[in-house]
Amino acid sequence: MARHDVYESPLVERYASREMSELFGARHRILTWRRLWLALAEAQRQAGLKITAKQIAQLKRTIEEIDFAAAARHEKRLRHDVMAHLHAWGDLAPNARGILHLGATSAYIVDNADLIIMRDALTMIGEWLACSIDALAAFARTHRQLPTLGLTHYQPAQVTTVGKRAALWCYDLVRDLDEVEHRLADLRFRGVKGTTGTQASFLALFDGNHERVLRLERVVAKRFDFTQVEPITGQTYSRKVDAQIGATLGGIAASVHKLANDVRLLANRKEIEEPFEKSQVGSSAMAYKRNPMRCERVTGLARFVLSLVQSPFQTAAEQWFERTLDDSANKRMSIPEAFLATDGMLRTVTNVARGLVVYPKVIAAHLRAELPFMASENIMMAATAAGGDRQDLHERIRRHSHAAAAKVKLEGKHNDLLERIKNDPAFDAVDVDELMKPRSFIGRAPQQVDAFVKEYVTPIRRRYRKVLSRDTDLSV
Repeated sequence: MARHDVYESPLVERYASREMSELFGARHRILTWRRLWLALAEAQRQAGLKITAKQIAQLKRTIEEIDFAAAARHEKRLRHDVMAHLHAWGDLAPNARGILHLGATSAYIVDNADLIIMRDALTMIGEWLACSIDALAAFARTHRQLPTLGLTHYQPAQVTTVGKRAALWCYDLVRDLDEVEHRLADLRFRGVKGTTGTQASFLALFDGNHERVLRLERVVAKRFDFTQVEPITGQTYSRKVDAQIGATLGGIAASVHKLANDVRLLANRKEIEEPFEKSQVGSSAMAYKRNPMRCERVTGLARFVLSLVQSPFQTAAEQWFERTLDDSANKRMSIPEAFLATDGMLRTVTNVARGLVVYPKVIAAHLRAELPFMASENIMMAATAAGGDRQDLHERIRRHSHAAAAKVKLEGKHNDLLERIKNDPAFDAVDVDELMKPRSFIGRAPQQVDAFVKEYVTPIRRRYRKVLSRDTDLSV
């Protein structure tokens, strides 16, 4: 069947990195299954079972020879994907066929493989988070002192700085990285547990010797660099694990959605824009358009990830007793696609953060239009300190403010509040222009950025220094 004749996931074709796509690809998954079969056989041989060096050698020699067509034929007959690949490998290593999967259940293969793959995927996500954090922190430091109009309820509030706002975006991602690292530290190997988690089959293999069973499990876990094993399972590891990982990805989605939305709104205000390439087309009809398409992509992918978060929780809730198979089809989609979409989001966010374009003159113009209202209290306090009557001054500023607002809203004129105040003799003792310098309104924003970067970002930069220069060339 020709490639373009059937649906292909845009997550793979357009958004996710090749590395993440390959991690969840069929070849890597089946190769991980085979590594698990081999590790079990080697550990069982080491523990004294009758498994020969010749059998192990044949498995090692054929481990990468994956015949997907043969496996598909076996699965059509057996209706069981793990057994199909077990038979397919057995066909290639006939001397070892009889010692494969001794005492194991499909969950030994599938669950442990899923945990290995999710661990590697979480590690990749952590690296992309670090790249995004690094880029946003650099942007925040550069613009730590650039005053800008703060907005609450999307209405003019008090002054902040461009860098302080970027630090807020960055801090959300720092929290997300903390969560990713926590999940990685807490992730445990499902282990060698048998059909209902009792290890009865392995106990039988080792003539009732409990210590040999425990040692077997530790050896296999160590082979895959797990220092912890689930202490107790049913047939599968608890699906709460998937739910918690899904929630972690959902947290990242919420953070980048907020960041990307802010950039989209700032682009509308012509204050900050995402990178726009020389030959890029903003609209097929409106040639002048510079649409924030990368940030729009981020919000679209984030919305998708957020919609996936509930699936693993529902799966965890719906598991009956030691296990039901209704998790399988759902996991095949919800877990890989959540990772692929998150990978695509973070690559795009890093790309945007490294190339954000700032328009200081537009920012200053917007600030000038609103600053008179914000400065009115400072002006009133200065006039009071010079001997004026606070209540009288308050009333005068109230009348001047309403009159200036009417000019702006009803007549489309500029904000003339300052002129009105300067022309009022009650404020003659006040140097209004001096009080109107924007930097006098930014408080400790620059210092807050500096402290945040030093305390929170610098340690991340140290831990992830080898990946911070990673290329973010996007597919589209």
